[in-house]
Amino acid sequence: MAAFVFDACALIALADDEAGADILESYIANEENDCYVHSINLCEVYYQAHRRSSEAEAVKLIEEFLEIGFMERSDMDTSFWHSVGNLKSVYRRISIADCCAVALTIRLGAELLTSDHHELDILAERAECPVVFFR
Repeated sequence: MAAFVFDACALIALADDEAGADILESYIANEENDCYVHSINLCEVYYQAHRRSSEAEAVKLIEEFLEIGFMERSDMDTSFWHSVGNLKSVYRRISIADCCAVALTIRLGAELLTSDHHELDILAERAECPVVFFR
């Protein structure tokens, strides 16, 4: 089994059928893959959908992600938030939400799926965790 963590931009790309969505869909379709998302990243997707549409549509979108097999992780124990804080301290340009995705990726021994080059290229270069850029 392979484990993958999707950040908010990956989920938005799926929802909006943006460039790279087909690549992301292949990860989800592979039954040997476990696909995770941190609650904070779901919150990002939720509020953006709510802003663009409505609360009902935002709720529906999150439910659809969970129904297709994403596993929500709400890790926020002391060790986890220390990891998030350490990442944010070192990589100041990376958002707290992305730091949650990175910390979850590290915790699970997974790979992070993202398109956030402007924030995460440096992290990939320094091999903090495996990062797959889908576009």
